[in-house]
Amino acid sequence: MTVYLDHAATTPMRPEAIEAMAAQLGLVGNASSLHASGRAARRVVEESRERIAQALGARPTEVVFTSGGTEADNLALKGLWWSRGRRRVLSTLVEHHAILDPLAWLDGHEGAEVTLLPVDGGCRLDLSALDEALSDEVSFVSVMWANNETGVLQPLDEVVARAAAYGVPVHSDAVQAVGAVPVDFAASGLDALTLTGHKLGGPYGVGALLVRRELELTPLLHGGGQERDVRSGTIDVPAIAGFAAAVELAVKEQADSRARLSALRDDLVAGVRAAVPDAVVHGDPAVQLPGHANLGFPGCEGDSLLMLLDAQDIECSTGSACNAGVPQPSHVLLAMGCSDEEARGSLRFSLGHTSTAADVEALVAAIGPAVERARAAGVRR
Repeated sequence: MTVYLDHAATTPMRPEAIEAMAAQLGLVGNASSLHASGRAARRVVEESRERIAQALGARPTEVVFTSGGTEADNLALKGLWWSRGRRRVLSTLVEHHAILDPLAWLDGHEGAEVTLLPVDGGCRLDLSALDEALSDEVSFVSVMWANNETGVLQPLDEVVARAAAYGVPVHSDAVQAVGAVPVDFAASGLDALTLTGHKLGGPYGVGALLVRRELELTPLLHGGGQERDVRSGTIDVPAIAGFAAAVELAVKEQADSRARLSALRDDLVAGVRAAVPDAVVHGDPAVQLPGHANLGFPGCEGDSLLMLLDAQDIECSTGSACNAGVPQPSHVLLAMGCSDEEARGSLRFSLGHTSTAADVEALVAAIGPAVERARAAGVRR
């Protein structure tokens, strides 16, 4: 049996989401059509919008459906940049590439002045750097709710309060956070928030941007204006139905899931460190998602260690991006002060709704011999 420890990349679809999606797959009707089939499809979409809004403390009109987290992030960042007419943009060094790459594009093609703020050794935003960078010339701030590699939660309350003093809107990529920790859009004070289906038990290819009605966004896609004239494109009714079911269930079960996954994660970390005493925990465990554990293994190449575990049907991930077969150190771990070698020698283990104690036991049993073999092979330089 495969031991799946990569839920932060994609978690298996929940049966309830599959059922909700399957119920719509055989039906016909464009949600923008006026006939009976179209109205039935529209009803599914709007009921799904209401369910997501209720689960996340938003108004239904604030839920804009997208094709996923990457599109929602691009819509938030580029839409804010084009609508606000201010040159400066603030974010952090540890954002997902769905944030970093659009910001780099705005810098290179639109003349944005992008400042990526530092984090401390625990992966938390340096608030003093934010204070120094904020001014009424800033277009917007984008800070992720929780880091996808370390699981560390960012101090969003402080970010929102500081930005509000200058009238600067704040966006957060909450792809990892929704369903893992309490997320209340209204209470957060955020102006825009990104979530996606496949991180919380829903289907691929669907997500949403929660965006306050008062916030002006310039569309990325022009066409029928199906989503509040902010996002155009034929609405994917089956995917949205599955997405809503997954969001609703993940939020409903969040407290129980957090307790269960935190205990499993603690057992995982303790077991791995007992098997490999010099393993290093990356990220501040006091402010971390319940299912994340990022561990460094000195003297190992993370990609080699990953493949050794994969050969034993244990699946996890590294914090590195691999371009044309050349491993690159994690930009997140580098920003936290790790050396290139330390950043290349880490693995991310992430737990989810299908994780069990047996999964943790299998990893703990396998990790020691795998590390020995990886060290014997040597770290590539």
